[in-house]
Amino acid sequence: KIAEGDPFNPREIRDSAERIRALDFFAASNVNAREGSRPDQVVIDVDVEEQPTGSLNFGGSYGADDGFGLVLAFTERNFLGRGQTFGFNFSTAQESEQYGFTFIEPSFLGRDVAFGLNLRYSESDSSFANYDAENLLFRPSLTFPISERGRLSVRYTYDKDQMLVRNPVTNGPIVQREIDAGSQVASSLGYSYVFDSREGGLDPDAGWLFEFGQDFAGLGGDAKYIRTTAKIVGQRFAFNKDVILRATLEGGVLSWREGTNRTVDRFSVGPRVFRGFEPGGIGPRDLSAPENPDPLGGNLFVVASFEAEFPLGLPEELGIRGGLFYDVGNLWDLSDVDLSGGNVVGESGSFRHVIGFSIFWDTAIGPLRLNFSNALKKEDFDEEQTFDLTISTTF
Repeated sequence: KIAEGDPFNPREIRDSAERIRALDFFAASNVNAREGSRPDQVVIDVDVEEQPTGSLNFGGSYGADDGFGLVLAFTERNFLGRGQTFGFNFSTAQESEQYGFTFIEPSFLGRDVAFGLNLRYSESDSSFANYDAENLLFRPSLTFPISERGRLSVRYTYDKDQMLVRNPVTNGPIVQREIDAGSQVASSLGYSYVFDSREGGLDPDAGWLFEFGQDFAGLGGDAKYIRTTAKIVGQRFAFNKDVILRATLEGGVLSWREGTNRTVDRFSVGPRVFRGFEPGGIGPRDLSAPENPDPLGGNLFVVASFEAEFPLGLPEELGIRGGLFYDVGNLWDLSDVDLSGGNVVGESGSFRHVIGFSIFWDTAIGPLRLNFSNALKKEDFDEEQTFDLTISTTF
């Protein structure tokens, strides 16, 4: 925030030092002022220590009929030392093949504007749905600051989805009509506002994050709708920063105007948002499907999560910590959906409650998180998941 020749301003120097730390590119950074070659000049020394900025997330899947599959995601947040983000991901699992590419240039045309590009193609025939799906996504974006800790992003999205019939047919009449609608293109303009005080805020032991975004589809394409999402996160360190307390509240509203409102367009609350349930495990379902009830998603969702991370009293060299969490959430509403011929339950929604225990383990192959959960309140048609495991490694 300062340049050579500017008047000496300690506040601007402190703010610049906080911005360097907030990049999260360095394990340590020290900014110190010392007297220059003349009494009216000052030299600013900046010493930084590099740290890993790349991550490699990988996993595997196995099905009795499909065999093993590999899931790999690579992200580098400081590509070639230029502050650029470069990433790709792919999945070879037969149930969910996905290929994606992400690139972000933080100083587009030499200005404080970030240019982003996201490309993705996926094919899915996952076991929690009674249909196959194909998706093609193209999304360029521009992001720029509008305050000290607030940023605004504007984007264009081309999203082409198609639901495909599975042989033999296992879906109900509602999903079958969505399949018969064929491929559908959503061409939309959108924006997101993010305010984040967690890094370099006035209180080093606490911070919060606020996100709000909307997408307006109807700029050509087949669908017309408004999708609104919001999220707020509060975080605090306690007991000499040995304990991390975190609370999250997020939700979304889909207001459909034109085209076919399909399951793939509506919200689906999975384990990453609401622990304790399988993907598509909560929300409205069509019980008339021949084998497994069709999860239909919903136009409205809200989820609140509360968690604490703490030491377990084990030797630090083991790298094992514990955590407790409590999640409560709901997914509902099928407005503008043709429900004729089906036997739909859960359209009006109900709140599910989940408690659980987590183990965080820093292993040689990367940090593991093991979640053990139990649903305190659920519906008879929900699909519960009492254990899940995530793994990632940083280089």
